[in-house]
Amino acid sequence: MIGGYAVQGVIAEEIGLTNQSPADVAICKTKDVIQKPENILMIIEIKMSVVWNWEFAPATKNLVCIGDYRTHQGNPGLLRSDTMLKAIGKSVNIRVSSFAASKIPIIIVGNTPITKSYYEKVDHLKRNGIIQGFWSINPKPLDNNGENIKSTPFKGFYRFDEYEELRKNTINLLKEEREFFSSMQTRKKLGKIIEIANKEATYEAKAQKFLELLRQSKE
Repeated sequence: MIGGYAVQGVIAEEIGLTNQSPADVAICKTKDVIQKPENILMIIEIKMSVVWNWEFAPATKNLVCIGDYRTHQGNPGLLRSDTMLKAIGKSVNIRVSSFAASKIPIIIVGNTPITKSYYEKVDHLKRNGIIQGFWSINPKPLDNNGENIKSTPFKGFYRFDEYEELRKNTINLLKEEREFFSSMQTRKKLGKIIEIANKEATYEAKAQKFLELLRQSKE
């Protein structure tokens, strides 16, 4: 339906994906590692962690699960501020590197919940178009009672419980034509841009004209 390929370590220097900081995975129109921005359909950063502790029982020669990640000395990725900040920083860098990145959705994929201190932040990032979601693909990361939220209020973080749920959300995101934009303009200038764009015949044409004028105002 989409015709894309999952490619690891994608480099597209125009949008900040370099040899030192490539995309973990990108959905692209071709299988090449070095890509043009227009051929990148989605950027996916992977923040997977070990979430279960196992012990080998010599008597039975079986692996026995002895606990979830709460028995670790350290926290898994998405529960650590340094991991979250790195993911946010990389996404912001992609967004501000070039207008060529404006149509590419960015997803952070993990396998644990996030801390409460990031609930509002991830929703803000999603609502402002910088990151399209922090997605957990682990339905049951905890043995029993614990903070394992389904989603934040605006779905900046979302836990997928079934493959079909993940597939549908991914396909919808790939099919939707969205565009990121940001600016810091005076109200007067914004008003002029809106007035000019509003003269176009269709909603799509109005949006395109608005984006063109907004970007021209930054040059």
